[in-house]
Formats: sequence, C-alpha cells, structure tokens
Amino acid sequence: MAFDSHLSDSSLLAAGIALAVVSSFINGSTFVLQKKGILRSRDRGGSYLRDGVWWSGTMCMIIGQIGNFLAYNVAPAVIVTPLGALGVLFGAVLASWVLKEHLNILGKLGCVLCCCGSVVLIIHAPKAEAVTSRLELEERLSDPVFVMYALLVVVLLITLIVWIAPAHGTSNIMVYVAICSLLGSFTVPSSKGLGLVAQDVFGEGALSSRAQALFLGLLATLAVGILTQFFFINKALECFSSNMFEAIYYVSFTSTVTLASALLFKEWIALTLTNGLAMLCGLTTVCVGVILLRISQEALIIWKTKEAWEKTD
Repeated sequence: MAFDSHLSDSSLLAAGIALAVVSSFINGSTFVLQKKGILRSRDRGGSYLRDGVWWSGTMCMIIGQIGNFLAYNVAPAVIVTPLGALGVLFGAVLASWVLKEHLNILGKLGCVLCCCGSVVLIIHAPKAEAVTSRLELEERLSDPVFVMYALLVVVLLITLIVWIAPAHGTSNIMVYVAICSLLGSFTVPSSKGLGLVAQDVFGEGALSSRAQALFLGLLATLAVGILTQFFFINKALECFSSNMFEAIYYVSFTSTVTLASALLFKEWIALTLTNGLAMLCGLTTVCVGVILLRISQEALIIWKTKEAWEKTD
C-alpha cells in the first residue's frame, strides 16, 4: 500500500512537471506574438485588438494559464514556478526569429543556464504536498504572517497602479514588472487553492457554504489577478522589448511567488537541507541565465585576435 502511494505521488509529480514544461513553452510564445501584433497594428495605424497575431498570443496565454492551473494542483509551486524559465528560453529564441531581436553568445549561454537550473530544480524538488485539504488551506490563510504579507502586497499594488504607473510606467520597466509580479502572490496561491477547495465543493456529499464561499473568493481573486496582469503586460509590451520584459518579469515573478508559496503552503518544510540548498542553487542558476538573456539584448561582443589585442595595447 505504501509502495502504491509512493508510486501515485511520483506519477502526479511527473505529470505536474510535464504540464509545467509544456505550459512554459506555450507561455513563452505569448509575449512574442502579442508584441508582433502590437508592432503590426502600430504600422497600420490601428488597434492591436483587431490583429490576428495578437489574438493568437492571447489564446496562447489562456491555454498556458490553464496548463499552469493544472500543474499547480498536481505538483508543488516551488517547482512549477521556476520552470517558467523554459518559457523565457523559448521566447528568446522565438523573438530572435519573429521579432529579429538579436540573440548573441550571452543569450545562448543564458539559455543553457536556464535549462541546467531547471533540471536541478526538478531533481531536488519536494515530492509531497504540504497542504492537502481545504481545512489545512483555511488554517494557512488565517496565519498572521501570511495575512500581513498579503496586506503589504495589496498596499504596494494600489500605490503602483494608482500613483506610480501613470507617471513612470512608460519610462521605467520595473513599474509594470512589479505590478505583474506582485499579483503572482495572489494568482498562484489562488490557483493552487482552487484545486483543494474544489474537492469539497464538487465532491460527493452535502455542499458546505463555507467551502463555496472560499471557492468563489479564490476564483474571483484569480480572475481579477489574471486580467490585471494581462492589461499591464500589454502596456509593457507597447513600450519595451519582449525579451527585456519577459526576462526581468520571470526573475521578479518567481521570487514573489516562491516567497508567497513558502509563507502560505510551507512546501519548503518537506525539503532536506541538501535538497533545499540544491534548489536555491538551481533557482540562482536559472535567474543568472535569465539575466544573461536580458543583458544580451544590449551587449556588443567583439572577438579579437591576439595580434589585435597587441595593437590596441
């Protein structure tokens, strides 16, 4: 019986990883296609809402979000979120082809580091969930530490959206990145929480009004968060390079989601010290790879022969 349970957990983890990888590649095409649609509509002098390429990117985003939702409900968030680096990798390659954004040796090294870091994360990720029922989720949601964190995020979001974004959003990419990343502190836990609560809402037996209220609250939070992210992602793509935005967004989003998941689901407690350090190293490797992808957009690499160096000296 224990062997069957272990096998079942391993199968779910493998399914979650597979879903996360596929969703990451789909999401990786989102920003590129939407950026292409925005550029095409700008050249035509019309709205990108009428562009077919932009809508194809939007459909990719919807499909990718559905895939992420399923992945978060069968695998720990601390592994699903970092695997988004594969989307950055795919987006960078696709952008170099579709948008003609140059991918030099630094960008290619960044892609390699993203892959290596993702493999390390998969190998050392926790194999069991820390929260497995609605009652446990309700207890975690009422934890004072998480409540204070959530209130702080809400205050920061209101400040960014109401005051900072209108004044500095088009000139500073970190404004839109911060908004979308902080929203991840709600969308990812809500996505994972919906799967837990759905067992009580749609399962056998009498429906619990408390479970229904929690389900609707999580669903509303997820919907508002995704729609707000969608709005500010497109505003960012109108002003900045898709590679630039996606790379910075990944690092920031992963950091905030990992922190929120650690505070709410406490998935890190299932890790041994060795696996915990390995995951931190894997996450660092992925972030460095993403940063290299970002730097590669503006770096100019010159290969000089030994004779050329001697002449310059």
